[in-house]
Amino acid sequence: MYIPKYFKVKDVDEIWSFVQKNSFGTIVTTEQGKPIATHLPLQLIKEEDSYYITGHMAYGNPQWRTFGTCEDVLVMFQGPHAYISSSWYEKENVPTWNYQAVHVYGIASILDEEELKQDLTMLLQKYEKHRENPVLWENLSPEILETQLKGIVGFKIKVKEIQAANKLSQNRNEEDYHNIFNKLYEEKDLNSQQIAQVMERKLKQDK
Repeated sequence: MYIPKYFKVKDVDEIWSFVQKNSFGTIVTTEQGKPIATHLPLQLIKEEDSYYITGHMAYGNPQWRTFGTCEDVLVMFQGPHAYISSSWYEKENVPTWNYQAVHVYGIASILDEEELKQDLTMLLQKYEKHRENPVLWENLSPEILETQLKGIVGFKIKVKEIQAANKLSQNRNEEDYHNIFNKLYEEKDLNSQQIAQVMERKLKQDK
């Protein structure tokens, strides 16, 4: 991912926090030179000094079979994004787009059945434990679990390289920066309002 110096994120804790909050990612591999992508809920796991991206996909999805032949797997995570009108600048310029994104490169391997069960248990805990009637692994019938496990393939990707960008108008002057996030708050689009929140929060953190 091309990242100008203004927008490059180097803080690993900040990057992983972003991944945890925006964990519906895109996995990209290649088959005979052709890119293949799947959109999936993913988890970030730390084992000793290594980080892993874990998840599962349908057995019928041919992409998992490319894990053994691809030297690198690319996983992309994206946050809110918004159009930035140049009418919000003090001086004449062209429009742009603000966004947050993380690219992770790594080596993929297939989970065994016990590893897959553990990963699914954690996934349900993450998305169900706060609900009034949580659907947790231990609450599901053995018949349902057996059927579902036959239809999916679990995987983990050992992280080798991380690229992260926060393109949030950091290259603009202070007056433009304030005007941009105030204008974004006025937009009806939820993504625009979320980017405004991120920009305002970053401004307070940097003071």
